[in-house]
Amino acid sequence: MSVQGDRRKTQYLNENGLGVKMPVETISWKNGKIRYIDQTLLPHKVKFVDCSSIKKLWTAIKRLEIRGAPAIGIAGALGVALVAVKSKANTPKALLKEVRKCVKYLASSRPTAVNLFWALARMERRARSNDSLPAQDLKNLLVAEATEIIDEDKASCRAMARHGAKLIKNYDVILTHCNAGGLATADYGTALGVLFEAKREGKRIKVYVDETRPLLQGARLTAWELLNEGIDTTLICDNMAASLMAKGIIDKIFVGADRVAFNGDVANKIGTYSLAVLAKYHKVPFYVVAPLSTFDFNIKTGREIPIEERSADEVRCVFGKRVAPRNVKVYNPAFDVTPAPLITAIITEKGIFQPTRLELVNKTDEIKRRR
Repeated sequence: MSVQGDRRKTQYLNENGLGVKMPVETISWKNGKIRYIDQTLLPHKVKFVDCSSIKKLWTAIKRLEIRGAPAIGIAGALGVALVAVKSKANTPKALLKEVRKCVKYLASSRPTAVNLFWALARMERRARSNDSLPAQDLKNLLVAEATEIIDEDKASCRAMARHGAKLIKNYDVILTHCNAGGLATADYGTALGVLFEAKREGKRIKVYVDETRPLLQGARLTAWELLNEGIDTTLICDNMAASLMAKGIIDKIFVGADRVAFNGDVANKIGTYSLAVLAKYHKVPFYVVAPLSTFDFNIKTGREIPIEERSADEVRCVFGKRVAPRNVKVYNPAFDVTPAPLITAIITEKGIFQPTRLELVNKTDEIKRRR
């Protein structure tokens, strides 16, 4: 290719958000600040933001600049670390008071993804159980705990990917919904991690991506990740999935999760439930991929999971342009609940489980430690 041709290719890749090495570092701790990708700008712009304010972090979570259940959990943990580092407290008691205030504040940002509450509770427990340390040592300990959560998430992503990839055959055609990739985690992703691993193993797969209204996480984020990973990707409107299944085109469905109840019911992005119903009717295997930090065994069934309702303008508008009457009423739940009987299996870092046999997951030391 000529030099001019190389320049045209580079310009095309840059303008279309391509040519980015995967996985991207979605959220991390850098020089005493929280660095994250502003996901509201993707796929047109890859922008890293350095956050040194707990209020800015709260807004970033609320506005979905940071999104995805594991990534939100990491953000919560890093938020506690940030408050600790910036604190002027010179006694552990004073620092613990600030930590508790931070935990309560960040917990008010979004209600559905349990990873946020799990991470915040873990950070508070770490602070409380070490409240005899000098304040500076306790601050250092909280930073170390937050970075350990990041490392654990990376390891769990890879483990889930290895387990899930065993379910994929060469030439499988797969459907996914919303975004459960590296952007939703610290590394490989949950559902998309399975697809990335299948490709790494040399399996040729094709992926259909639901656009995922109203905020188009599938169109903006999942398609971007898959294309950058070099996977054959086709974008569809949400209401086209049934047609594909009716034609026998879809072999398997993989989705992520924001909370898993004790009975195996799963909360995930709105539209997941309808896909599961369609999959059951068309006899398409329906898999959920989620780390143990997404399991909430204090909740018996999906009926108890709090479902976030978001701004009406997310539905009335698309990218700031109004597409519906200004005064029309809007119903905008961000998530729905898929009952366990519609789920073929749940893939975790500890293995693959039947959703109606999650007591086997509950026996692991990890889950017991987190309850």
